Amino acid sequence: MRLIRGLSHLEPLKNGCVLTIGNFDGLHLGHKAVIKKLAERGDALALPVVVMTFEPQPLEYFLGKNAPSRLMRLREKVIRFSTLPVDDLLIVRFNQYFADCDAERFIEDVLVKKLNVKHLVVGDDFHFGKARRGNFALLKDKGNIFGFDVEGTGSYQIAGLRVSSTLIRDALGDGDLALAEKLLGYRYTVCGRVAHGDKRGRTIGYPTANIQMFRKNTPVNGVFAVTMTGIDGREFDGVANVGTRPTVDGGSKVILEAHLFDFDKEIYGRYVEVHFKQKIRDEIRFQSLDELKAQIIKDVTEAKAALSSRHACDKHTIPGDKDFARCKKEAER
Repeated sequence: MRLIRGLSHLEPLKNGCVLTIGNFDGLHLGHKAVIKKLAERGDALALPVVVMTFEPQPLEYFLGKNAPSRLMRLREKVIRFSTLPVDDLLIVRFNQYFADCDAERFIEDVLVKKLNVKHLVVGDDFHFGKARRGNFALLKDKGNIFGFDVEGTGSYQIAGLRVSSTLIRDALGDGDLALAEKLLGYRYTVCGRVAHGDKRGRTIGYPTANIQMFRKNTPVNGVFAVTMTGIDGREFDGVANVGTRPTVDGGSKVILEAHLFDFDKEIYGRYVEVHFKQKIRDEIRFQSLDELKAQIIKDVTEAKAALSSRHACDKHTIPGDKDFARCKKEAER
């Protein structure tokens, strides 16, 4: 898969391409069904499969801190896309030009002149252009004029539920990790580098690995039973807190702190993955560090019990996890 950052770096597609456009936040099972359909069209037409996505996501540009929380960072998205039948991943910076761009101009200047699209696959509820005036019907009309086909994705459902990033975000917010995993097709994971913190956890006997989130907000909050991978090819059990640490400093910055059981290695700077297995409780403020320590002891006990139960049930790898780990290693080189 080629990663193309910006339309200016896109080489002319003389024969055209098959294309889909979207945020693809989480790259869930519904997204994968779209990519599968797109790849089938690409094979039939002997054309490259191109995915176009924006960074930042449009709602992040317009709403800032009030935008919906992301399911994944851009880097994670790129790595997961590399496991799918995609030839080119085109990442376009969403800026004032696109915010002001009329739908008709977007179709002619970007889809036709830049991408030479021959077959477009988008959702029936897809909207684009200034004031979101562009829609599926407009694309169909313009396709008849400029010579490209437009195909709807339909609704991808699991157990009667329409799979969407919003539904997954809601499930994570409710602590329903099992539902989120079912809709994603893999365990919800946060990736990042281990950074130096204030090392306060060491003073109470529970050192933590601080993961740089690089997100305005996060869909998960509280204390979780987790596992961590990315260290010596092993999976380590632990307990993690995602939040603003109200007992310690009560700031506004969201931090992920993971305490690994029976682990004493220095892993600063390592790129790791934290896999969320079960929510234990919400984040709360304690009156003292002694109260916090007492609660951590309870959290560790509950996390160990939860992970023991999960390990007994996890007799197979969730589809996508193994490919993600392989491609993550290749991206690190």
